[in-house]
Amino acid sequence: MGSMSPKSLASWLFGAAVTLLLITATAIVLTLVLGPSAGSASPGPFRLWLPAVTVTLPAPTPTPVPNPTFQGEATYYYASGAGACSFDPSPEDMRVAAMNGAQYDNAALCGAYVRVSGPKGTVTVRIVDLCPGCDSGDLDLSAEAFSQIAELRQGRVPIAWQIVSPDLAGPLAYHFHTGSNQWWTAVQIRNHRHPVAKLEYRTEGGEWVAVSRTSWNYFTQSSPGMGVGPYDFRVTDSYGNVLVDYGVAHVAGGTVSGAGQFPPGP
Repeated sequence: MGSMSPKSLASWLFGAAVTLLLITATAIVLTLVLGPSAGSASPGPFRLWLPAVTVTLPAPTPTPVPNPTFQGEATYYYASGAGACSFDPSPEDMRVAAMNGAQYDNAALCGAYVRVSGPKGTVTVRIVDLCPGCDSGDLDLSAEAFSQIAELRQGRVPIAWQIVSPDLAGPLAYHFHTGSNQWWTAVQIRNHRHPVAKLEYRTEGGEWVAVSRTSWNYFTQSSPGMGVGPYDFRVTDSYGNVLVDYGVAHVAGGTVSGAGQFPPGP
């Protein structure tokens, strides 16, 4: 090779090493593809073990399933905002309605928000009352709400409606019945974005106990009652979302705000 400088020698050695690696890699690939040669003393094909690599792909985001749409007829009545759901009158917002008896479901839809489409337009109403004479799928709207989907003179019109998830201001709230006490504790959930499926309270022993719901939209606990309070409450909506509030004071006839609101739903 003649006389070479240290730098030139290092470059030549590096190139030789790269060439040797390429020849070796080529031989391995040929052996894997073609198997050993006829004159090889190897008892079997060449095996090459590579490290296993696990790739975790992100789970696909589930597509929200829209709430079912119901078909029926709408009538109207002169509402106040009060009714079978035991809410207070709401003269500041009369977009309210009464649910038919079949779908009232022991007050399960009290406080739910429903978008109603009729011949003239669409309106979102809050369920505050029961319409015992309405067929399944029917709604009895306040006159104010009915006038947004049809002319009042029509009296009865075909509609389609579904439960919706409105943009509510503020957290949900706990309203105690005027007669509520440590032996008979009656709580109503208010200002909730979605229908309320369950209310639980935590006993002194740390156990969560489901509270029975009445047809007049209060959760009542007796024999024993919940005690004097304050209470830890756990509320579950119809989609399975859960809110927990700690240290809720008992205020007979009063309303105590919670700390949060259910997340938006379909």
